[in-house]
Amino acid sequence: MATLDEVTEYCLGAFNEVQHELSLFNEQVKGWFETHPRLARCKPPLIHSVKHRIKDPSHLSEKIRRKLIPKPDSHNVEMEQAWVPESIFKSLTDLAGVRVLHLNQKQFEFIHAEISRKIQSGDWVLYEDPSAYTWDPDSASYFESLGIKTKVKESHYTSVHYVIRPRNDSPLACEIQVRTLFEEIWGEVDHTLNYPSPTESVACREQLRVLAKVVGAGSRLVESIFNSVTPEPNTPLQQTHAQPVQARQHEEETPATVVIEEPIPPTERPIPEPVEEGEETPEVAGPNGEPK
Repeated sequence: MATLDEVTEYCLGAFNEVQHELSLFNEQVKGWFETHPRLARCKPPLIHSVKHRIKDPSHLSEKIRRKLIPKPDSHNVEMEQAWVPESIFKSLTDLAGVRVLHLNQKQFEFIHAEISRKIQSGDWVLYEDPSAYTWDPDSASYFESLGIKTKVKESHYTSVHYVIRPRNDSPLACEIQVRTLFEEIWGEVDHTLNYPSPTESVACREQLRVLAKVVGAGSRLVESIFNSVTPEPNTPLQQTHAQPVQARQHEEETPATVVIEEPIPPTERPIPEPVEEGEETPEVAGPNGEPK
């Protein structure tokens, strides 16, 4: 049975051995998203931006100890028997990470479809089933409709995670996180104030929960805005208008017969929802800015 120090030393050494190859795999995954013709090289793009990182060795050491040391209320005296260094290192699937950000939640299903196609082709191997983390029941239903199991974190963390490997027997793993820009705002604030050690400030924890609610409302508003200009209900704007950039440029360079398209009819004014008791009805401005 290995001690905590022995496990930490082994994992740091194993990480050092694979770090170069892991960095190359990380760059390859990031580049796949950034250059994908149906996700990023189209107008407007489905992906807003892509981030990537390799875990810092000092953070890795902290994570190993945080992951293995029992919580104060834990009574599992057999926990140390599971401290097999090789197994512990294999379970560290976030040593490399790629984060994919998008604007509208409905864009996710197209990103998910392309990731699934990449896995089905055998270019990537899915190490574990993808997981969606969300506190919102509507979002949970949406992810479950796509066949993604949903988990709830007490912190209100929201994101979809994939863990991929280049092949089944590879020690390399990359965690792909997909989330909206609103969810990224919450994630950055929470990561700064509440990670890796949870904040002891009750006020801060409560405010982070409130921020999660605000972020959820913002994401829904963005989805509503996209739906208001989409020809078909529940169809992302990109599905009907996105084309590969190269194809569009080719069309511009090639002379063609001018076709006059039918003008797009103005968007119908949505029917206001009933105002619940205690809520104020916002004023509707006229065409010149004066209240009606």
